[in-house]
Amino acid sequence: MGGYAVDPWRSFRRTVGVVLFGWAAAAVTAGASYLALRWVWVPIAVGVPLCLAFAVFLMLLHRAGWIALLSFVPGLFILVGAVQYAPEAALEVRGVRESVVIVADSVDETGGDNHRFTLRTADGEELAERFTYNGSGAPRVGDRFDVLRDPEGVAPMERADEVDAAGRLNGLIGGLVAWTLMAVLAGRRGHVRRRCGKTDSLLLSL
Repeated sequence: MGGYAVDPWRSFRRTVGVVLFGWAAAAVTAGASYLALRWVWVPIAVGVPLCLAFAVFLMLLHRAGWIALLSFVPGLFILVGAVQYAPEAALEVRGVRESVVIVADSVDETGGDNHRFTLRTADGEELAERFTYNGSGAPRVGDRFDVLRDPEGVAPMERADEVDAAGRLNGLIGGLVAWTLMAVLAGRRGHVRRRCGKTDSLLLSL
């Protein structure tokens, strides 16, 4: 029994379009991070909707919802890499390393989990820039560690042992490779499903 007539070139163009959208989404997010080094929320606000859009396009291409959910794993690597690569690369290139001790924590007065630490260097100088930490498991007053800070005041200060621009870039590239392979798989499987007439359900179809 023959299947439905489905243009293979149309399926190919759809697949290429989804692949290009994924790479463009990563590039736009990384570009936003580069242009807004100080404000990390900017590339996050740009990247999250783009990653969600890629998942939707992947679902429509494959005609099944499970692959969209699976795409969130490499999407997380892409988002983290695209958002953090630019500021961490800037710190690695021009950052000044300082050994510091925490002398004050903003939550002692304000409460909550959004910490803004006042730091003092080994020579007794108190840094004007505050070290931020959001969430639980934060360091405490009296803790000592090394930081990298931008003398130009553009890239936010980070702990020296957490700055790894090469690792962020590798995560970004790895996530893009995974997205590309998933789009190729989705395009192939979606083409087969359309030929078989399996286009009724996006969420429940396997």
